[in-house]
Amino acid sequence: MFKKATSQYHDPSQLKTKPFNFRHIEQYFLLAESKGALQSISERAHQDLDLDDVFKFIDRTTSSIGQQYLYYLLRTIPADQKRADRLEGLIAVFEKNDELKQTVLEGLSGLNNNDAYYVCSLFLQKYIATPKWFWIVPLLSVASVCSVVLSFIFPSFLFVVMLLLAVNFAFHYWNKNNLYKYASSIPQLSRMNTLAKKILTFDSFRNEKASLSASVGMLDRMSMSMSVFKLEAKLQSEIGMFVEYLVELIKALFLIEPILLFSTLKTLDARRAQVREVFDFIGEIDSALSIQALRESSVYSCIPSFSINGKQLNVVGVYHPLVFGAVANDIRCDHKSVLLTGSNMSGKSTFIRTIGINVLLAQTINTCFAEKFETYRTKIHSAIRVADDLLDDKSYYFEEVLIIKNLLDESASGAVHLFLLDELFKGTNTVERIAAGKSVLSYLNSGANLVFVSTHDLELGDFLNETFDLYHFSEVVEAREILFDYKLKQGTLITTNAIRILELNNYPPEVVADALLVARQLRKKK
Repeated sequence: MFKKATSQYHDPSQLKTKPFNFRHIEQYFLLAESKGALQSISERAHQDLDLDDVFKFIDRTTSSIGQQYLYYLLRTIPADQKRADRLEGLIAVFEKNDELKQTVLEGLSGLNNNDAYYVCSLFLQKYIATPKWFWIVPLLSVASVCSVVLSFIFPSFLFVVMLLLAVNFAFHYWNKNNLYKYASSIPQLSRMNTLAKKILTFDSFRNEKASLSASVGMLDRMSMSMSVFKLEAKLQSEIGMFVEYLVELIKALFLIEPILLFSTLKTLDARRAQVREVFDFIGEIDSALSIQALRESSVYSCIPSFSINGKQLNVVGVYHPLVFGAVANDIRCDHKSVLLTGSNMSGKSTFIRTIGINVLLAQTINTCFAEKFETYRTKIHSAIRVADDLLDDKSYYFEEVLIIKNLLDESASGAVHLFLLDELFKGTNTVERIAAGKSVLSYLNSGANLVFVSTHDLELGDFLNETFDLYHFSEVVEAREILFDYKLKQGTLITTNAIRILELNNYPPEVVADALLVARQLRKKK
């Protein structure tokens, strides 16, 4: 039996129940250039730190645009404090004005649908190219207008109208596939810009950059040309069949859709920067409200402080945000890295992830799950989950060798790094594992780099005790129970209980006895 602490840190009812479609959520992060960022979090660190689950926990956004932007924040570490200061300024505005907050939340709820996920494609992806023969479409449109007018004077022109209608229908339905690609995003762009325009009318936002107001104004002047996309969406959902056919007939005869589509795309292509500025503004607003809600729903969290020196970490009461009933721990690193020992399930890997997640959140959303969190600006790298790559015919050990080689290369890049490692070189024998582990950890620990590593090899502590602080997690065996307290303790692990755990899980007595005998013989040889 394994017992955990029972203190709750969060109210699970605050979590979203709506499914998370990360294929849509991550699009802005994947497509956007992270200009000026210290680091974009790698896919390996993303997996090792369970960042999809972390995002599900921290996400309190209202709109799909805000959700994409918050995900972008989580995966990009800025080079300075400007982004955090901006978010804190927005949070302060909403803390002082609840009426404004409710108005903004109501507006953001209008962007809480799958269509809004496609807005970012309007400034990050290429548009459909205008065909070289497209010049004929405006000519046919003009011919249709003239024929309709002339038919009122000369009824015989009705034959010309019918002929043009047949030809124009071909162009109209050729364009439908093009239109559908933007029928989701452009109406949402219009709605997003309307919300930004409304927010800017409040006194609290009158000091926003002039360029933002200009961008909103430019997009607002496009509202007429974007109306065809709104009409298309409305027809698909609300209008009756007869009216829909009539409107479709008019649009086909005068080729309204292809002309407006390519005209709008040409204009949008020239205004990508403006679309992105408005997108980022709405994303910032929603993310700030999300961070505020996250802090309010946690029993405790803190705003981190940053040291100008690397290799320093001062943490009080830190806990893992995804572990309901987590045990909080303290640790202080002062120009030394950390070597963790302890048995399986005692909390080593969870603690390493706790440090990694909170260092990341400190730099990305200016929030830590701790009573106090002093850190420094650093890139984050990890080697926690390593697996065989059967498709590339790589063994566990060879895969780990390649991953660690990448970390060694990063450590020599001149930047400041935090390295998170769990059980180095598990795929090889004890002697070479300890030898290689000691050498790698000494190399990674150079300069201002900070390393958190867990190991079962207690001998590593003897080799690294001058450059690494030693900590451990332990358990107590009482009667037939194994009790973990998940408390970080200084020093290296003294007692081990691996064979005792075999006995408590009803392994055959002869297996347990033989294991104890071999263990005693090995200790004597040492």
